[in-house]
Amino acid sequence: MGRAIATACTTSGHSTTVWNRTPGKETGLDVTVAETASEAITASPLVIVCVLNYPAAQSILDAEALKGRTLLNLTGGSPEQAREMATWAADHGIAYLDGVILNGIVGGPDAALLYSGSSEIYAAQQHTLAALGENGRYLGEDPGQAAGFNMSLLDLFWTSMFGVVHSFQLAAAENISPAAFNGPAKDMTTMLPDLIDLVTAHLTSHEFPGDASTIDSAASILDDVIETARAGGVDADLLRAGRAAVQRAIEAGHGAEGFSRLAVR
Repeated sequence: MGRAIATACTTSGHSTTVWNRTPGKETGLDVTVAETASEAITASPLVIVCVLNYPAAQSILDAEALKGRTLLNLTGGSPEQAREMATWAADHGIAYLDGVILNGIVGGPDAALLYSGSSEIYAAQQHTLAALGENGRYLGEDPGQAAGFNMSLLDLFWTSMFGVVHSFQLAAAENISPAAFNGPAKDMTTMLPDLIDLVTAHLTSHEFPGDASTIDSAASILDDVIETARAGGVDADLLRAGRAAVQRAIEAGHGAEGFSRLAVR
């Protein structure tokens, strides 16, 4: 991502200094190459860091060099890590914004970036940030908000991916080929956008009608799927965890309500 960020900055006409823990990745870029991270930091009033994780970011950031500058952290991590980094920055006189790159694209109309932190700092840097993507979205003063969005979306993605690979395992146990399963599997997923809208509406109104289906009916269906997995020798731990959540809702008196009731914290 560092190369993509540098390219976006230089394409927009910004003088850019880079440093990378792996020398040579800057080859072909119209940038100034710093010998050290601290040298790169002191070259600009806006410093962008994007590395593997927050501990890696913390290990290369020089607080003294950053003092009086703005730090934009595009490193992925948890909301709490973002808030801790913001506190560290404030304690050292560093203006701080946290951000995430949602789709792996930097620069141009297809990039989707989220930012959170001080609105004053965001406003001061908004023109420069436009180089990273035209559709950048500011989420508010809480520095953990961008990471919160990112983790929630990654939760959706990875939970879905586990469902995808598990369904192919179950199909194989029933002698259904991947090619035969492919089309019906994709057809099943076409209902997800409407279901996301439905869950949003139910959570907004805090009403969870069970007119289409209920948590009780979900329990029965899940029992059948889990038994099919067991009989086919397919691990069903994820399904059992979901079934346990359904059972807790039933025991709490919500069995006749819609499945979206499970989204309530």
